[in-house]
Amino acid sequence: MTRRAKVLTGFGLYILIIVVVVLATGWSRSDNTAFQPQNEFKLDTLFSIGSLHVNKAHLYILAAAILMVGTMIYIARRMQQRPNKVQTAVELLFGLMRDNITRGNMSDRMAARWFPFVGALFLFIWFSNLIGYIPLPTNIEHKVDILGVKVPAFALYAATANLSVPLVLALVVFIAYNAVGVKNKGLVGYLKSFIPAGVPNGMKPFIFVLEFASNFMRLISLSVRLFANILAGHLIILFMGGALAVILGIAALGVITIPLAIVLFVFEVGLVATLQAFIFATLTAIYLGGAASEAH
Repeated sequence: MTRRAKVLTGFGLYILIIVVVVLATGWSRSDNTAFQPQNEFKLDTLFSIGSLHVNKAHLYILAAAILMVGTMIYIARRMQQRPNKVQTAVELLFGLMRDNITRGNMSDRMAARWFPFVGALFLFIWFSNLIGYIPLPTNIEHKVDILGVKVPAFALYAATANLSVPLVLALVVFIAYNAVGVKNKGLVGYLKSFIPAGVPNGMKPFIFVLEFASNFMRLISLSVRLFANILAGHLIILFMGGALAVILGIAALGVITIPLAIVLFVFEVGLVATLQAFIFATLTAIYLGGAASEAH
């Protein structure tokens, strides 16, 4: 059987399953107003330590940090002269962070100083994104009974899908590259570098205001880009994975949406999680290198 025939056969079986399910369950609609998908992203207090209220975002951040450090230490202690597949993959990742992201956007001397920061930022965001696609018992709104004990239901959540986390990361980057600019050029020289060379004197005040505002807009663009992409991915997976069928009250709809949810899940894990970490780290390196260069 040719590949085309296999694809057509599989698609035909899928359509047949949909028809059978629709005939068996019907396509009647019964709206479910009690289910609120947005509640999956609420940050209710899981437990308190004195006056400190711990929610699932804190746990995901802590888990990402522990996994990042633990994984890198584990691999570093098992480095070999003849690398295995895992070591080869890590060395490729190291080369990407050092050569493409960091050295590609600043001088070698500056890259040697800032590579640990940029690399750690990339890995932390990457691990945070990936952990967000692992179902964990964090949904305290819908608890399940296991042997008489009420435990939180499993749910998907990513710390980077909460605006406060990307905003803090972006704020650290914002302070870092502006500090680099002031250190290298002085405050007045750094502010002057906001105006490109060759701009007519009459236009300089307007260009300065635009560039100054653009500098602050980086803080928003860095944080919102990461937050919006991760949140959108989780919401789409949530809706395709069953939320849409529950809200509309059409059980047969799940036969159509669940395969789409699986495809989207693979896409998010395989591409989006890594791509967003790469973009954030690359822009960080660009901003750091630009702040230290002669022309801002």
